[in-house]
Amino acid sequence: MTDDLFTPLSLRGTEIRNRVMVSPMCQYSCDDDGLATDWHRVHLGSRAVGGAGVVMAEATAVEARGRISPNDLGIWSDEHGDALAPTAEFVSEHGAVPAIQLAHAGRKGSKTRAWEGSHPLGPDDGGWETVAPSDAPYPYEDDDPPATRRMDQDDIEDVIDAFEAGAERALTAGFEVAEVHAAHGYLLHQFLSPVTNRREDDYGGSFADRARLVREVTRRVRDVWPDEKSVFVRLSATDWLPDRESWTVDDTAHLAGLLADDGADLIDVSAGGIHPDQQVPDGGPNYQVPYAERVGEATDAAVGAVGGITAAEQADAVVRNGRADLAIVGREHLRDPYFTLHAAEELDALDRVDMPVQYRRGF
Repeated sequence: MTDDLFTPLSLRGTEIRNRVMVSPMCQYSCDDDGLATDWHRVHLGSRAVGGAGVVMAEATAVEARGRISPNDLGIWSDEHGDALAPTAEFVSEHGAVPAIQLAHAGRKGSKTRAWEGSHPLGPDDGGWETVAPSDAPYPYEDDDPPATRRMDQDDIEDVIDAFEAGAERALTAGFEVAEVHAAHGYLLHQFLSPVTNRREDDYGGSFADRARLVREVTRRVRDVWPDEKSVFVRLSATDWLPDRESWTVDDTAHLAGLLADDGADLIDVSAGGIHPDQQVPDGGPNYQVPYAERVGEATDAAVGAVGGITAAEQADAVVRNGRADLAIVGREHLRDPYFTLHAAEELDALDRVDMPVQYRRGF
């Protein structure tokens, strides 16, 4: 039978009740210490109650200097893991798979929150020194960026260790899926793209050397993640910079196959973020889904599609037509925490969802 939006998905021993995933979306709602709050528990918990199959926590920094803003979620200490445990527990109790995106912002870190303009912060303003594969800072359009330091071998080893330790803490906190964030212009993507990686050592130059760090991180996360649980990797399929040497869909398809060999069970396919000159296509329905299709043709791993997925029939068609294994829904989940329950109602599939008894009289 053809899979549809409400067909369960099994990845290793991870049983996902349907094909809807809540995309990781930064909330910028911590205090300056990176500790999860009641906001995260309610925000993520309501999407689990709302029927989603996978509920992914936002980009969670594996180092303090890996945050995007001072208000980002972190997992660089046991205290951070303990603060996240009630959220993972609540999501799991309500039938969804609790997932977490492990991240490092690199040169795109140390700036104000999105609704405060995303302006760079220097050390005197509550920011910190950013690091990257090369010493070129992120080219903000309206601000002078603070200096960025080129990472040396010790820095690289520290980052790999930090991803591994973050995964261990996430596991202790109760998460079932760990996602390695290698997209949207953040640190691992900075190593992948020739736009930002100008190194001439083992971590720069050729495709294999630029891909070395994300592959090493993925293997280290896989090593500490139980065999029966899943590891995802999020990639930007393209830099959207057609007029210069950059990261392309073909590069992503090639890397996806290698990451599957490294232990990735699903490639979460997004796009862009490396440079403000990117040429973003009109963000209509499914505008990034073809990237997921291309990646799916090149790897044995499952794939997730994101980008302009806002309606029940649309999400169902992405799965039913074999374009992706998961429909990853972002902004629509901000508008409607119960997107999956409403999709089930619209698709005449309420008998196939795990409806909270408290809500049944509303449907």
